[in-house]
Amino acid sequence: MTAANPNPAIALLLALLVGSAAAGSIEGGEPHTGNPAWMAPAFIDMETDLQTVREQDKTGVMVLYTTQGCSYCAEFVKRSLEDPRLQKKVRDNFVSLGLEIFDDTLMTAPDGSEVSIKQFADAQGAGMAPTLLFFGPDGERTLRAIGYQPPERFDLILDYLIEDAHRSVSFRDFALSRLQRDPTAYPTLKPDPLFLEPPYALARQPIAADRPMLVLFERTGCADCARLHHEVLADDEVRDVLGRFDVVRLDADDDQTPVQAPNGEVTTPARWFAAEAFTRVPAMLYVDEQGQAVFRNDAFTQKNRLLNMSGLVLDKKYLEGWSYQRYARNKAIQRNLAAQEQQP
Repeated sequence: MTAANPNPAIALLLALLVGSAAAGSIEGGEPHTGNPAWMAPAFIDMETDLQTVREQDKTGVMVLYTTQGCSYCAEFVKRSLEDPRLQKKVRDNFVSLGLEIFDDTLMTAPDGSEVSIKQFADAQGAGMAPTLLFFGPDGERTLRAIGYQPPERFDLILDYLIEDAHRSVSFRDFALSRLQRDPTAYPTLKPDPLFLEPPYALARQPIAADRPMLVLFERTGCADCARLHHEVLADDEVRDVLGRFDVVRLDADDDQTPVQAPNGEVTTPARWFAAEAFTRVPAMLYVDEQGQAVFRNDAFTQKNRLLNMSGLVLDKKYLEGWSYQRYARNKAIQRNLAAQEQQP
């Protein structure tokens, strides 16, 4: 076991993320400065944690990956983890670890191997903060939830695992079975000149397109979809960036309209949505010029996160193996250094 001591690289990141009005945050909003104390053991040894799970008959281990300056992480901790009922539910049923995505400190993985906290994040696909990873008593990962999880969604995730529903049904189907819609919040899919019109002939093989594509899945009754249009898609900077994509909006419940997907296969919006393993809307799928899916997100997304996701694709940093969080951190440091240079 190795002590999770403060990492000098993270201290440097914090230093670079301070110095201007919005500098403490990577994406705007309240910056994340650390996980709850009850999620920060002196040693990160998941092999031992799983033994504790078995001995105490708990559901499993919950790993929360966050990063300094992440406003979505701060919001998750404040609204979901600090909710007394949800915190009790977590502590009664899980051994919990709060880790930093960029931490090079060594840890013990579920299989007993020694890796860095950062390497474990990479191996588990925890490239966007916050990311929740859940592991059963045998060390098998039972769920990965990427992005901000509001209290009601986090509660649903906990129920899915505590009730052992993951043994018989996908989280997508579990979530849909308990979905509560508000028909008045988003009675019809809002049109937008950004969106391509049908027929949806989206094939990019064998002839590549000249720019990437963003596929947006929505459904009626989705309050977050209405919010996306009102608060994000209406923004001029967002519209300028999305103007560099072919943007397609599809109804996640539509199992009738034919769609020729980027790989040439004929499907429907509903079947495509399910095939991508999305669990909620609005969901976003970024596709490159050759028809390959390069980035997915179905977590709540505000302006700066959408700009960073789009920038990651437009700058083709995914070809260099960059995670979303690395790209967002790099952009934040660039902005803050530029702001400091402009100060008298």
